[in-house]
Amino acid sequence: MKLFCVGCGPGDPELLTIKAINLIRNAEIIFAPTAREGRPSIALSVVEKYLSSSTRTVSLVFPMIKDRELLMDYWKRNTDEIAIAVRSGKRVLYLTVGDPSLYSTWIYVHRELDKNYRDIDVEIVPGIVSIFAFAAQAKMSLAEGDESVAIVPACYDLEKVTLTAKSCDTAIFLKDGRYFDNVIDMLGEAGFEDDSMIAIAQDVSSNGEIMKISKLRALQGSKGPTSKYFSIMVARKKSATR
Repeated sequence: MKLFCVGCGPGDPELLTIKAINLIRNAEIIFAPTAREGRPSIALSVVEKYLSSSTRTVSLVFPMIKDRELLMDYWKRNTDEIAIAVRSGKRVLYLTVGDPSLYSTWIYVHRELDKNYRDIDVEIVPGIVSIFAFAAQAKMSLAEGDESVAIVPACYDLEKVTLTAKSCDTAIFLKDGRYFDNVIDMLGEAGFEDDSMIAIAQDVSSNGEIMKISKLRALQGSKGPTSKYFSIMVARKKSATR
């Protein structure tokens, strides 16, 4: 009994590994997360061209809320459903956007499996994360020499975000572009000069991609270009882009 968790990258169907494509093509049941009932799974839409006509796909709801008790109930129920499929002897996959180890719903499923289903073997297949797809599109370096990098969720405690940004040369902000305007306003306090380079994108590697690269001074006090959860912002204290 084995479950494969497959990272399906940032959104471009061509940015999947060969291993991921082979597993997807041969799967009998594929589970994938969605934010709410009836909403299409982004992960499934990325791999659609590789799906066999006989593969059954199941969208599991992982709501974007901060109530941990309620979330734990979803994690348990979703994991139970996956485990039943694996124990039936089917070839089962769990898909996640980006990589399974970074801000992924898989983390909670894996935790439940490890606690309640130790008989199920797990193999994790890494995927390209939006950070590196974004850097490639923007043709920019994220770090050079002895520079340090921080990955920060923008939609939580702004004071913690500020402290983290102060201690690094490059800050990569993920999780909800609607909060980026607040982050931009605090970057000066975190040691970023007016000519620091700021790169912002939404829906990286998809047809609806939005990208903007400018100096911090040009963004302060103005409305940013992003409004979706799947957004990314990179702030570099040094202005070099290559």
